[in-house]
Amino acid sequence: MTTAPQKKQTLLAAALLALAGLAPLSAHALDIKLGHVLAPNHSWNKAAEGFAAEVKEKTAGRVNFVLFPSGQLGNEKTMLEGLQIGSQGAAIIGSGSLQPIEPKFGVVELPYTWSSAAQAYRAYDGELGAALAKLADKKNLVIVSWWENGFRHVTNNRGPVAKPADLAGLKTRVTPDKMRLDTFTALGANPAPLAFGELYSALQQKVFDAQENPLSIIYTSSFFEVQKYLSLTGHVWGPANLIISKPIWNRLSAEDKQVVQAAADKWRDAQRKMISDGDQQFVAQLKEKGMQVNEVDKTAFAAAVAPVWKTYSATYGPELMALVQKYREAK
Repeated sequence: MTTAPQKKQTLLAAALLALAGLAPLSAHALDIKLGHVLAPNHSWNKAAEGFAAEVKEKTAGRVNFVLFPSGQLGNEKTMLEGLQIGSQGAAIIGSGSLQPIEPKFGVVELPYTWSSAAQAYRAYDGELGAALAKLADKKNLVIVSWWENGFRHVTNNRGPVAKPADLAGLKTRVTPDKMRLDTFTALGANPAPLAFGELYSALQQKVFDAQENPLSIIYTSSFFEVQKYLSLTGHVWGPANLIISKPIWNRLSAEDKQVVQAAADKWRDAQRKMISDGDQQFVAQLKEKGMQVNEVDKTAFAAAVAPVWKTYSATYGPELMALVQKYREAK
């Protein structure tokens, strides 16, 4: 028979586990909440499902990632705060969102850095990614692998954007980081930040004329319902991170860490393939949904944002900038 003090201790233990982003479903299982802000049909979530299933199988249920898409655990800022203190176990986060924690993560947002996704993969799977992971580790965050957001493009309701002048005065929602604000200011737009979860309604209510996101997000978030024009600016290739809270990571055995790492790398590659395979398909589907799609003069756009590079090089420092240039020059 369970006494009142024993019952109280059991309830307290369960509460502490829940606070740490864990659920006490089994005395032998470590159930880790994994959140992100995107829709269940986005590649992040599809790859996360595969990742979670593989880890659970290969650890014989010892490690179980439980998925919470669509911002169920909060926005990226909230989730990062939880990861740092261990109240959330894991997340997939757009890499640029780490800037408030570590300003040098802004280097991932430099416009027109990469000419192809493959070029970016080499950088983030190589020395550039390793250098940024060390910075994250100091903030209690373990970057397990680099996933992908993809190239970002502009949509709006005013007309086709073919050159920077076409953005003049356009009220544009951007991600809440200074780099993106400065980039769109340099391009002549009128940018302002807004949490992603509020974006659709803001476009619907015409609070903003325009926004910028990868094709996969434009489609899976149904922005075609509230935006008429899609311009393939490709102004930023955005990485994403599969992150595990360091206190939670340290609870894994060496064997289980190896399983998690292998699965993360496997599903990183699968998620990237979903992005690359999907881009052409998304363009066709967005056209079918009524969007007008146009190419842009990327040379003119890159020239317009050159001052942004000059301004931020000092912030990121010579070591990171040298790594960016190393991979940028390796075609």
